Amino acid sequence: MNRGSGVKLYDTKAQMLRDFVPGDPTHVTVYVCGPTVQSGPHIGHLRGALSFDILRRWLGHRFGRVTFVRNVTDIDDKVLANASADEPWWALAYRMELEFSRAYAAIGILPPTYEPRATASIPQMQELIAELITAGHAYPADGGDVYFDVRSWPHYGELTRQSLDAMEPAADADPRGKRDPRDFALWKGAKPGEPADAAWDSPWGRGRPGWHIECSAMARRYLGSSFDIHGGGLDLRFPHHENELAQSTAAGDAFASYWVHNGLVTVGDQKMSKSLGNFLLADEVLAHRDPLVVRYALVAAHYRSNLDITESSFDEADAALERIRTFQVRAARVLGADSWLTVADLPEAFAAAMDDDLGVPQALAVVHEHVRAGNAALDADDRDAAARAAVQVGRMTGILGLNPEDPRWRAGEDGAAASALDTLVQTMITQRAQARIDKDWPAADRIRDAIAAAGITLEDTPDGTHWSLNG
Repeated sequence: MNRGSGVKLYDTKAQMLRDFVPGDPTHVTVYVCGPTVQSGPHIGHLRGALSFDILRRWLGHRFGRVTFVRNVTDIDDKVLANASADEPWWALAYRMELEFSRAYAAIGILPPTYEPRATASIPQMQELIAELITAGHAYPADGGDVYFDVRSWPHYGELTRQSLDAMEPAADADPRGKRDPRDFALWKGAKPGEPADAAWDSPWGRGRPGWHIECSAMARRYLGSSFDIHGGGLDLRFPHHENELAQSTAAGDAFASYWVHNGLVTVGDQKMSKSLGNFLLADEVLAHRDPLVVRYALVAAHYRSNLDITESSFDEADAALERIRTFQVRAARVLGADSWLTVADLPEAFAAAMDDDLGVPQALAVVHEHVRAGNAALDADDRDAAARAAVQVGRMTGILGLNPEDPRWRAGEDGAAASALDTLVQTMITQRAQARIDKDWPAADRIRDAIAAAGITLEDTPDGTHWSLNG
């Protein structure tokens, strides 16, 4: 592990590249805004989560420990709007959360250290709101709403460098209760027609939190009043992140030292979004494309750039991965297992690219340079050079989560085989159980012996029979 301090990140608030210096040089803390789970994920969601997966992996390589928090917004106007009589809001939110988790796992996104749901931190949100009221930066209004007073905080607008008077009104609550149209909701009083279980008791009446206060409270709860990096999509800078920054700092928290935002996925130069109806659902793409190919296609462009995704994006990623895979298979065949014990440093050019604001395109260019050099070494029967190239390609693609030889990317094939074996064994277990019920002991013994001969051990327990492979 290299504890070098050469990492530079583009800080959206400073609008410049900054040397990344964590508060603790051995422990980086990151909070990333996760999904609002009113519906399933599209490719844009995957691209955003992947951007911070790469950031997390590289910071882990450079600094060691990374505490990575990604929240789930499971109570929101959009969640309530998409609920139905047949599926209440909380059931919809949980079902969609599982869809996000499956899609993230499919493309190799590491699970967060903590993944809090907004509904589990309501007391912390109310505590923060009360602090803001006491400090004179928030006020209750009729109907149980509580608003942040933007004119009370002279730094409002500093994240996006906007003047207050140039901002659009906040459209997140009834404007009649506001002192200023730009004041935003910290707490929303319960309204007629809303589900009764979508409201919590509070000092201001029953209601639910506003969107922005959720992340401020969860970041404080899991990372403390100050932490290193706050991340999210470029579209969250305003109003969400602007409002987070204002309410947290107005409450006395130092909050985030760096603000990092990923670019968006576009279709024909137009932002991919559910409201525009121009999105590619993650499940549909993953049903037709290898998950590793999807991962490569979504990380191949720089994380801050917008990515116009097309079928050719996936075709190009597939071809690039095939070049890497072909070299790895060839090297393993020619060099044999012993060659993988070769010690080889991570190429300096790769590290320099990653240190420079996560320059993944340049880092991938280094990967392919080593693939070409490795193939040339194999052609020349230079076994030492070929082995070094193979080990370095494995290390570089491993850091990026793109190593075709990683067993996780063969899990689909292994999983299908395991599923088929489980179906066969469970059928035989059922047949054995029926034979025992029928007191057909010879048949039960034959099935047991056949299972044992296949190298499978059965364990009869009060809650059923379980099987496992011997050894």
